[in-house]
This record gives sequence, structure tokens and C-alpha cells, in this order.
Amino acid sequence: MAVALPPGQDWAGILGKVWEAGAALFPVDRRLPPSQARDLMDRAVPTVVVDADGWHRPGSGRPVGDGVALVVHTSGTGGVPKLVLFDRPAIDAAVASSTLALDASPHDRWLCCLPLAHVGGLLVLLRSVLLGAPVTVHPRFDPRAVAAEADAAFVSLVPTMLVRLLDADADLSHFRAILVGGAAVPAWVADRARAEGANVIETYGLTESCGGVVYDGRPLPGTEVRIDGNGGIQLRGPTVMRGYLDDPEATARAFTDGGWLRAEDGGWIDGQGMLRVAGRLDDLINTGGEKVWPEEVEAVLHDHPGIVDVAIVGRPDPEWGQRVVAYLVPADPTAPLSLEALRDHVALSLPRHMAPRQLILVPEGLPRTASGKVRRAALA
Repeated sequence: MAVALPPGQDWAGILGKVWEAGAALFPVDRRLPPSQARDLMDRAVPTVVVDADGWHRPGSGRPVGDGVALVVHTSGTGGVPKLVLFDRPAIDAAVASSTLALDASPHDRWLCCLPLAHVGGLLVLLRSVLLGAPVTVHPRFDPRAVAAEADAAFVSLVPTMLVRLLDADADLSHFRAILVGGAAVPAWVADRARAEGANVIETYGLTESCGGVVYDGRPLPGTEVRIDGNGGIQLRGPTVMRGYLDDPEATARAFTDGGWLRAEDGGWIDGQGMLRVAGRLDDLINTGGEKVWPEEVEAVLHDHPGIVDVAIVGRPDPEWGQRVVAYLVPADPTAPLSLEALRDHVALSLPRHMAPRQLILVPEGLPRTASGKVRRAALA
């Protein structure tokens, strides 16, 4: 059953009916360009569609497999979005393990202001269906509306939302926990939020793991984490996807022979047994044999008052193999930072080889996904 409706309380009733009927839910993001939404629908071939015109059958649908409860598309940051399949035990495990980790009860109210077409928003709503927990769904993210939800115990956000709440001077101390995921949380954002009384829990996961399965560096109950020989993060546990719809080759590539999911992120496990995420393996820059993680450089540059936003990417270089390039949104477009000033600022905190060798000024915001991730491929 495809659901192409704006976020709202109606989703809980629809999701409950889908769950009771033993069907599979396929949420469609209404913010997608029409051509991309049509492509997803053509690939999913739903039996029933719920949209602004009501419930209707678009034609002859097709089953997705016994026990599949959810078909959700990835963000598509690495190319064409994939359709990810989850069975019911995976959904149950995702909700149960998070509830246990948060010491939450079915009486605790959740606030949902994430897109319901993505697994992060759906997991909030599923607490209503599976646990009977009260869930308030906001039609869109509005910092003032979020701040006004004084009786909500938990909320899930992406880093961009947290920054906007902080900039709006919202009192976040009344939330028992604020789960932040979808993209790496800059240290300065987390520190600022905690200094203002917010209990921020940084989550790590991906669509294929059914959202965040690591809270503040610790795996949720039932989830295992390991690092492979190339520094890649691998996950195993009950919440992991069944596979990709109609893509057995991609499914096979996603898993090791032992059933570990390749997260395609790099990181390490520190001396306290906590997972530290460095960034996407595809984003790692090799310049003259030196490895540069874009997120490290971006974190340093975000501290500069002359920078509104910045993204670091690697570009081919005949001498160095790759060069570090900074795409920068200046605070003052009439007097932007020079490349040398940028390099000097980075060199205060990081080795000189990590400093950008090229600066590209961006007049407006950087291209980002709904979860706040930079669309690095779009920068080209």
C-alpha cells in the first residue's frame, strides 16, 4: 500500500490498518520531484494507493514477499534511491530496542516532526501502532511549534532542525531525550544544546538498519558492530533489512558472507568500546597518500564566524591524486574569506595537508537531503 499524503495524524490510522491487514506500507515522499516519485511508484508497483484523492487501486499491483511490513526508499545521496524491504520482526525489534534503551513507557508522548516517508519518522509513528504510545505529528517542522510541545517526552530530529531550534532560543530542557540522527552531529551543535539543558542523544544508523541502532556510541540491545580491515563499519542484528526490492546484486553486495551489513561508513571503536564514525567511505579524500575525512575539516571551519555553511570534497588532481576543495557559503558575500585565510584557520587545529587547496564560493545554501546530509555529488 503506497501512501502519498502530507504528514498528519491520519497516518497513524492508516498505518494501523495496514499493519492489521498484514500488508506492506510504502510511504512516498511528497517533496520529491514528480518524475522521481513516479519512478519509485513504477518500481514498487503498489496494489493500493492512498493520496489526496482517497483510497484507490492504480492497476494490478504485485506482492513484495511474505512477512514484508515496510518498503522505504533511501535518500539517494549515492545515486538512484533503492527500495529497502523490512519484515515485521525487524520493525518490532527496532521499536523495542529503542524503547528499552530510553527507558520509555507506552505512556510517554512522542513528537514526530520528521518526514514520514523516511524510516526515522515512521519509527516514531510506529510507537503509536505497536505500543499504544501517544504520538503528536506535526505537518511540517516549525521551531516555535516544537518548542511549545511542553508535555512531549521524546522527539527525533536531524542536526539542521536542532540548530534551528537553538537559533530560535527554544527551551529544549523539558524533553527527556532528543534523538538526533540522519547525519553527523557537529560537536559544536551538540555542545551548545547540552549547555542549554537539552539531553541530546546522538544516533547512528542507516535506512538499511531500520534507522539509528547506535545511541551515543553504544549499540542498541541485539545489535552488533564491528570494523572491517579497511576501516568500514559493519552492523548485524534483528533490525537489519531483508534486502533491496528487485535488486539481488545490490543486496548481495550489501552483506558479508556472515550476514553483516556493510554500512559504507568508516570509523573505529575506541578504548571504551564506543563506536566513532568518521564519515562515508566514498567521501574519504586521498591527497598525496594522506587520508582526509571531510567531516573533520568541516567541523573546524564551522567554528569560523565568517562561514555560514561549508562542504569539503575531493577533486582529481594531476599532482596529488586528489585535492581538498571547500565549497563555502560566506557570512558576508561582499568580503568572503580568502583561500589562504581558510587554510590558516584549518592549520590551527589539523595537519596542513587537510587544509583546502581550492575554494569555491556558493552564494546560497548547499544542496542537502531532508536529513541534512550534503549532496556532495550535486556540488560538481
